[in-house]
Amino acid sequence: MISFWCRVLLLHQIFTSPACSAVVSPQDPVLLVGSSLTATCTLSPGLQLHTGFLYWTFNGNRLPSSVYHVQGPGALSVTLHNLNGSRQQSGDNLVCHGRKGEVLGGSCLYVGMPPQRPVNLTCWSHNTKDLTCRWSPGGPGEGFIRTRYTLKYKLRWFGQETVCTDYNRGINTCYIPSGLAVFTPYEIWVEATNQLGSASSRVVTLDIIDVVTTDPPPDVQVNRVGILGDQLTVRWRSPPALRDFLFRAKYQIRYRLENSADWKVVENVGNQTSCRLAGLRPGTVYFVQVRCNPVGIYGSRKPGIWSDWSPPMAASTPQSERLQTGSCDAKSGSQTAALRRELKQFLGWVRKHASGCGSVSIKLYDQWRAWLQKSHKTRNQILPGDKS
Repeated sequence: MISFWCRVLLLHQIFTSPACSAVVSPQDPVLLVGSSLTATCTLSPGLQLHTGFLYWTFNGNRLPSSVYHVQGPGALSVTLHNLNGSRQQSGDNLVCHGRKGEVLGGSCLYVGMPPQRPVNLTCWSHNTKDLTCRWSPGGPGEGFIRTRYTLKYKLRWFGQETVCTDYNRGINTCYIPSGLAVFTPYEIWVEATNQLGSASSRVVTLDIIDVVTTDPPPDVQVNRVGILGDQLTVRWRSPPALRDFLFRAKYQIRYRLENSADWKVVENVGNQTSCRLAGLRPGTVYFVQVRCNPVGIYGSRKPGIWSDWSPPMAASTPQSERLQTGSCDAKSGSQTAALRRELKQFLGWVRKHASGCGSVSIKLYDQWRAWLQKSHKTRNQILPGDKS
């Protein structure tokens, strides 16, 4: 069988003899990181070359003659110490060259580490019939050489071991589309294997109904609350994929300013599909997202798995009209100033306690704010009959 580097040589020397000019040994070794290697380039009999004219390259870089050793009239060796992990999973190239730079032979070096136990194995289901699982490699050394990961699962007390076959959903991810049972625990684990060894993850035991998640809530809408400059209303629909299941959904909202990356999360939305955001800045654009946690599928007591966040929706709060006061007498002005201070304290207290989703007290607050703004607007208007 012609070696890999012999085939490369034939491509480079297509008009020459198909026989290899030299043989490099060992061929395609697999080594641990930190190992040393001595490779030998043995010239073919009758080849009119002298070993004094040969040289070595490693990944395209010429190696110094100080690491060479002449083994005889037709053989030249090179010794490499403390090898690092392979730069690419297809191997590092160690090549023997002739005087004019022609390729005489070569070998691929696979330098890496045996796999460690895969970690962070998590699984979720979108409809109780499928299952997606994801994991992380146990150590960085597994990336130096090709490491194969295999997800396996079986029913806990009976059933045959099954191998997951769909690894096209993402890196270190496998998808099981069907054939799963509910109300019966599964044992799931991942096996990692490469040319230097193998390792298995810890076994995860789960029931499909305990790991159900869903798509983000659809039809998220964000609207103003009349003329109130510090509030927005958020509405959405329950995920349609779970409408036939008996469960109690939980929702979360997060929002941020247009020019900010910091999200504020509203935790206490509960099972409702609308929420009033209060304590916002007037005349400001906000981005809002919603996510769902289908708690209690078929009576499951597990905490549930949050969906992804819905696409961000943008809305702006109205500009707030600045309250104005007329030029009254000093006594009236001092009374007005005291009243404004009292109102400022009251508003601060309301805003502090009204963050998140409001209740009945927010409705009273809305009525008071609307009345206050309208009364000031009317009082500051100059009617035609009042002109002097």
